[in-house]
Amino acid sequence: MIAAGIDGGSRAIKIVLLECATCKEVAAGVRDQGVDHDGIARDLFGELLKSAGLTRRKVARAVATGYTRNAITFADTTVTEITCHAVGVRHEVPDAATVVEIGGQDSKLLRLNSDGSVRDFAMNDRCLEVVAARLGTGLEGLGDLARAATSPAPISSMCVVFAETEIIGLLASGAKAEDIVAGVQASVASRVAAMVGREAAPPVIFTGGVALIPGMVDALASALKTPVRIAPRPQMTGALGAAMMACRQTCPTRGKRAT
Repeated sequence: MIAAGIDGGSRAIKIVLLECATCKEVAAGVRDQGVDHDGIARDLFGELLKSAGLTRRKVARAVATGYTRNAITFADTTVTEITCHAVGVRHEVPDAATVVEIGGQDSKLLRLNSDGSVRDFAMNDRCLEVVAARLGTGLEGLGDLARAATSPAPISSMCVVFAETEIIGLLASGAKAEDIVAGVQASVASRVAAMVGREAAPPVIFTGGVALIPGMVDALASALKTPVRIAPRPQMTGALGAAMMACRQTCPTRGKRAT
């Protein structure tokens, strides 16, 4: 039985096709997001089916998650990204206890029970996407800038609106782009640490597209005062978790490897 997980993020669509009996990945892909969320997802879904030699009829169930999940009309149902990231991370890192997920839209902190279920979670709004837009670079370019920083700029605001105002002021005062990026990374990490509270139970796993930005995992580890590991494929954990949820919904005894 084949199941599909579609993660409609604010910046990219990610899809995973999973063989439920073995939890083996059949195909996976990523495509940049655009205006037509459903159309982009359909195109990518069709490409993955073709590459795997499958037809739509072979997919028993499709679950959508993420920021644009309600726009994915060919999905059978939706599941929140909180659940899907927890399931996806535990599949790849079975002992994960704390999950930090940072995407283009927001930051999430998940505390997991011993069986992999979510004990509690907290969320905060975006920031890195704002600075990327202000500096005229994509999220993928922020890491290179941060590496060149010599004096990270202080970003004190916890609200993205006021943080953007600070960034504009720093640019106007002549602050270097690389120092602003490094300051924003530190600010995002400190906001995650504030969500954690006193202590993050190890191991702490970092997932989401922002985990691919060089320097961000180090900023998190510094703020949390504990080692942080990047998930094996941080951009795909939401889609993987959605595919595993699709397996569980179709046959509850399958897709359980994550727990």
